[in-house]
Amino acid sequence: VQLVESGGGSVQAGGSLRLSCAASGYTASSYYSPYCMGWFRQAPGKQREGVATIDKEGSTSYADSVKGRFTISKDTAKNTLYLQMDSLKPEDTAMYSCAADPLFQVRCSLRPAEYTFWGQGTQVTVS
Repeated sequence: VQLVESGGGSVQAGGSLRLSCAASGYTASSYYSPYCMGWFRQAPGKQREGVATIDKEGSTSYADSVKGRFTISKDTAKNTLYLQMDSLKPEDTAMYSCAADPLFQVRCSLRPAEYTFWGQGTQVTVS
């Protein structure tokens, strides 16, 4: 499974960005077809943290720090995951990565350790 993020950049506080994650290397029926996908971020000097996740049926989970501001979604036909980020704050500055895992989870975890496949990341800077 390959994951490629795009859409990062620099924005002023209060602005918006939309991140995309293109997934490939699997078919819908293959073992590696993701059940959970998510967005994670890591700021300099801090541990990687979960931002939002979505499962195969479309159920979502969000970190408290982004609830009401960020929206995770996916286009199954395009094998693409999105993160719409609104009302951005300086503390949202980080490297954002998407991740995927094929194993079933009752509720897709925000813990990075639960995910097998990772993209390279895209930088988001809010000033």
